[in-house]
Parts: sequence; structure tokens; C-alpha cells
Amino acid sequence: MYTRVAWQTGIWRNVNARGIVVSTTLLAKGASGPSAIFRIHGASHPERPAFIFEGRTHTYGDFNDRIDRLAAGLRKRGIRKGDSAVLMLKNRPECIEIGSALSRLGASGVSVSWRSTPAELTYLVNHSGSSAVFFEHELWPTIRATLPDFKLLAESNCFPVGGDVPGRPSLEELHDVGEPGPARKDEEGTVVIYTSGTTGKPKGAVRKFASGQLEGFFAFIGETPMRADDRHLTICPLYHSTGLGFAGMTMILGGTVVILREFDPELTLRTIERERITTLAIVPTMLHRWMALPDAVFAKYDTSSLRAIFCGGAQLPGPLALRTMERLGPVLYNFYGATETGLVTVANPAELRAAPGTIGHAVPGNDIRLLDESGHEVKRGDVGELFVKNSMIVEGYHADADATRASMRDGYFSVGDLAMQDDAGRYHIVGRQRDMVISGGVNIYPAEIEETLHQHPAVSQAAVIGVPDDEWGERLRAFIVLKSGATASASDLRGHCRAVLSGPKVPKEWVFLDALPSNPTGKILKRELRAWDGVPTG
Repeated sequence: MYTRVAWQTGIWRNVNARGIVVSTTLLAKGASGPSAIFRIHGASHPERPAFIFEGRTHTYGDFNDRIDRLAAGLRKRGIRKGDSAVLMLKNRPECIEIGSALSRLGASGVSVSWRSTPAELTYLVNHSGSSAVFFEHELWPTIRATLPDFKLLAESNCFPVGGDVPGRPSLEELHDVGEPGPARKDEEGTVVIYTSGTTGKPKGAVRKFASGQLEGFFAFIGETPMRADDRHLTICPLYHSTGLGFAGMTMILGGTVVILREFDPELTLRTIERERITTLAIVPTMLHRWMALPDAVFAKYDTSSLRAIFCGGAQLPGPLALRTMERLGPVLYNFYGATETGLVTVANPAELRAAPGTIGHAVPGNDIRLLDESGHEVKRGDVGELFVKNSMIVEGYHADADATRASMRDGYFSVGDLAMQDDAGRYHIVGRQRDMVISGGVNIYPAEIEETLHQHPAVSQAAVIGVPDDEWGERLRAFIVLKSGATASASDLRGHCRAVLSGPKVPKEWVFLDALPSNPTGKILKRELRAWDGVPTG
């Protein structure tokens, strides 16, 4: 596989004799994580652009040197193997730099949202056992107010990024001016990414970068048009698996990552044209906002450089997939995966044309099972909980053995998604175990109803939940966001559903909102919809 993918992507052109020597040394030491990427490409082509951010270019050589000097500076500050540090940052190259420097110390980087409230931050810092925090400089008031609640983290280990905070050393001041140190056998730390916490407290997924992680990345790359000369646009948060993972795969190939601080629909188009972007990763909520731009706006920009748009992280509505390919051509790839499982399936443009919304076929190396409540595999066409075994499954949840055990079955891992496989072998997500509605004894999967609603020309977004009902156990309530300037009544949408869905699947209650609540990674927060206390339309 490695030889095929190396030839397919052209990565062999990005590694010369110096890079091969470094690669061999690193493999002998067992180092295969993010910091190893910069050692290899820094040796092979130090002048090659690694990142472009707000008009500044960082080469692989310079970036590798910065990682080394930051690791040395953190070591002088007392950061050691086995320690953890929180990264509370917006999108910027320092997210990668700090994480890689921690890795070279054998320490763990804990990625959290920069939008975290003081209560959320206190939980994340204490639960992860972190003894240092790197934060956007303007967030200092939040950090300072929360300091008394931190168990292990002292003010001396609070490091601002992107600006100055009086009395706190800047990131540049942390860089040690000494000579870079050689790679060490124990330098590869771990990354802890806290799940988005759409229900209850977030769980920290612990990922180590053993050879199996590299194998999983190469298997996915082999199913896509990713290339060694890619210019990848990062618009998803780098504290989340989607943003970090696709930036990481681009760096493995020796490509260039262009980073936007936050997602903006027209700025995305402008950047694609200016930087000749070839790939980008996006979540459905962002894609929806992007495709909502008028045709006249799209017509202003040249997007012909795009080879692949990778969409994942939440359910992709079929109409949105078709709309994207109508505008941008056959460049959309819908992938399924999770922080805990890595990349599991991918649907290429042909599969999306044939079955819009599908998550496609299994990425090589993934063994997928769809199981019923008794643990038996369901037959094709029936719904079961998706369990997967692959080389990318995380070590488990940090300090939560019970949650780890509850997610495993005979070595297979599940995050609670329900799926089915169609006659052509394509997989489809139909919802989550916790979202399934039982009405009158009938199992109802909201994703099917939401997909039907998205096909109505007036509907921009739709979410369906179950609410308690004395007679039926649960009844369906639909939350609708209409397209700008469009009109539709509950009666209109009810009739639309009745034309294609059986009676139990037609929502009994309708709520029209200006926007659906979502977290920063685009997942609809159904817990907030369940807490909605207004009066719905019958």
C-alpha cells in the first residue's frame, strides 16, 4: 500500500537522500508522530512552504527549528515526559508548533475550544491533569479568573499566544536559543482531543501516533485525489479532529497548509482563488452556509484549482451534496469517522451522485460490523449500531475506563451511530442510538425524516427529535429553518413528508427558528432543542 500511495501522490519526489536518512533514524527509534513529519521534510526540502497564515509563509525547515527550540524552552520551564498541556487557541500555525514541541518532550497536547466557558475550562484542565496552558492572549481574563480552580496548573505555566500579557512570557520568549536536540526514542507524546460533548460532559480521546496511525492515513489518502503538491485550506477548528487530521495528512505528503483563523463563506472563495487551493475539509453546517451564497458571488471567483472537498463530522444532506457538485464539479468526498475511530468510510463523487448523503465504502483496513442490541450482525438493508476495528482506534478515554468499556465490543469500537448498508454495499448513517425515537412501538430514525425535509425547496435546515407523549411514548417534533425569502407552513411540510414517509414518521409538531443551535464543529445540539419550551405548531 505504501508504495502505491507514494507513487500515486508523488510523495517520493518530496523526500531526498537526507530525508531518507532521517526517516530511517526515526523509524528505528519508533517515532512516527506529527513532530517526525517536520524532521523529515525539514531535512529533505527545508525551503518548501509548510504553512501560510495571514500573509506569512513558514517553511518546513524554519518550522522544524522552531519546534526544537520551543521544546528546549519548555523543558527549561519544567515540562517533562508524561505531562499534559492545554491548547486553547484559534486557528494558527502555533497550534501545530506547540503540539509538536510537546510531542518531542514526550508530553501530551490537550486541544480544547477557545470558546470554552470558565466552568468548561476548569473541567477540561482538571480532568486532563494539565500543568500548563497555551491560550489566545485576549482570553487572559478567562484564564486568570479560573486559575484558583485549577488543581495542577499554576500562573507561571500560563503562556499567551498571538500577543502580550503583562507578566507572562510570550511564545517567542519561550524559544531556547541553544542547538536543536536529536530525535529521542521517547519523544512521541500523545494528543488528547475532547469530544464535542453534545450530551453530558465531554470525554478525552487519547491518541498515540504509532505506525498504525500512519497506515490509516495512507489508506484514506489512497482513496482520494490528495497529492504531494497540495495546497490545503484549513477552515475547520484545529482543536477538532477534522481540521487537525486533514492538515496532518497534507503535511505527511509535504504539501502546504493555508490557515484561516475562522470560517467565512466568501473569504473561503477568495482564498481558493488567491492561493490556488486544491483541497479543503469542511463540516456540513459550514458547507450549507457556503452554498447559500448567491450565484453572483460564486461567479466572481476562480475555483478551478479544487480537486477535493472533504466533508464530515455530521450528517450530510443529500440535496446539499448535489448542490455542491452542481456548483463546483465532481470534487465532493463525504467521509465518516470520529475522534475515537479515525477515518472509517469515504464516499467519492460517483457514489454521492448515485446515493446522495451516503458515507460510501469502507476505507481499506477498516472492519465494520452493524450489530443489533444482542450483538448479532444485521442483514443488509437493516439498521444496526456501527462498530469498527482498525489501526486508528484511540487508546481509550482519558480517566474514564467505564466509558471506554461501554464503547467496545470484542475489540470493535462504537460512538453510538446507527447505520445500514444498501444493496450496492454503500453505508448510510441513519442517526445515533440516543437520538432514535420509539413511537407506538415503532423505531424511528430522525435522519431519514431530516433528509426528506431537506429535499423541500423552502427548507434550509431541519432537525427532528422525540418528545414525551402519554399515548405513543414519544411523538416527533421538527425544527425548521427556512431559506432566505422562502415560505412554507407546517401544513406544507407535513404534506411533503406524507408523500414519501409512512404515517408514524411524519412529525406531529413543527417549530420554525431563525437558526438551529450548533457547536463550533457544526453538530446540531439536540439537547438544546429538547430543552426548548415554546409552543409548537400542531
